[in-house]
Amino acid sequence: MFESTLALSDASRIIAGIGLLTIVTIEFGGMFLLRIAAGKVPLTDFQKSFSRAGHAHAGVLVILSLVSLILADATGLDGFWGWTARIAIPTAAVLMSGGFFAAMAGAGRTAPNRFIAIVLVGAASLALGVVTLGIGLLLA
Repeated sequence: MFESTLALSDASRIIAGIGLLTIVTIEFGGMFLLRIAAGKVPLTDFQKSFSRAGHAHAGVLVILSLVSLILADATGLDGFWGWTARIAIPTAAVLMSGGFFAAMAGAGRTAPNRFIAIVLVGAASLALGVVTLGIGLLLA
């Protein structure tokens, strides 16, 4: 049997497993985008652009989340800061992508609704996660 020299903490392993499972939902989002592109879903140009933004943020941030878990384990951060380094970026993936979809909801919408605030909360979570992780790596 192949032995890995890279061992994830239990917390990172569980978060990574959940993150990988979310990729299936991102795939379904891609299928939805194909339906939009084919004209099978009537959306405004604004709604189409927010659909693309939500899908792109989900994919990119889930990948960043998976990489960040390996880096978080390399920092030696534990307790509150360890959890912040591990969970803030995946949380941002959910909040930012979900925020784009929620902000475009409603027939014929041409501007974001009040749920655009979710994107901003996600951006704050992303900033908190990458700053914590970056400082943790510099101090490790």
